[in-house]
Amino acid sequence: MIEKNIESERGKVYYWTSNKDATTIFFLHGITGNHTLFEKQIEAFGGKYNIIVWDCPCHGKSRPYGQFTYSNVAADMKKILDTEGIREVILVGQSLGGMIAQFFISCYPDLVKGFVAIDSAPFGNYYSKSDLFWLRQLEWMSKMFPDKMLRKSMAKACGTTEYAQNKMSEMLSDYNKQELCHLLYVGEAAFIPENKEIDISCPVILILGEKDKVGKVCSYNKKWTERTGYELCIIKGAGHNSNEDCPDEVNEIIENFISSIIANTN
Repeated sequence: MIEKNIESERGKVYYWTSNKDATTIFFLHGITGNHTLFEKQIEAFGGKYNIIVWDCPCHGKSRPYGQFTYSNVAADMKKILDTEGIREVILVGQSLGGMIAQFFISCYPDLVKGFVAIDSAPFGNYYSKSDLFWLRQLEWMSKMFPDKMLRKSMAKACGTTEYAQNKMSEMLSDYNKQELCHLLYVGEAAFIPENKEIDISCPVILILGEKDKVGKVCSYNKKWTERTGYELCIIKGAGHNSNEDCPDEVNEIIENFISSIIANTN
């Protein structure tokens, strides 16, 4: 993978690409993560597809960053695709990454040929007043936990396997406690002023870890599939980072999904 970056008045955003002349998959990691969240997906797909992974603004190497909004992040994604000369992309977003993908689709629907949501949540009228209230409290509430306890609980919440938990701990080590607590607020509450109903015309598939205990992700996914008819794939034994807990199963779902898109466009 080749490291590159784009710049704006908000700061530098780093991304990595395999630079292959093939269908492009843009993998978007979740909150407090970085591009290495998709280590197992890069291994599986890097030889066949053009892969892009990034450190989302405010995450990993893409710090400092001036103003995290979904509009700004979508604009940075578009600049990356323009820089790479890419006119069609399949988005795979885990957690926060899936929400960013939805907003990007709302801005640039003609660019996106398919969307895979991994343990993510929908934009739209899915959230109660209580849900939104508690999202706004995440920063100060997380500050109440001792640093080690906070990191350990986050790693345990994200994965059921030793690999996923260790990987999450490794990604969390990039941030001091103040950054970590602020990211929890930015990632979860920033969507509130930009939340809207999004009509997604491209093919969509939802992937959900059976043991995902992060917030109300399980509940939101069940409502999401009920309202839209999107296929929901439950990954047995997996937690919130199901692509790490059960990479082979998740990769097979992604591969079949992409193959069907390619077959239908040929």
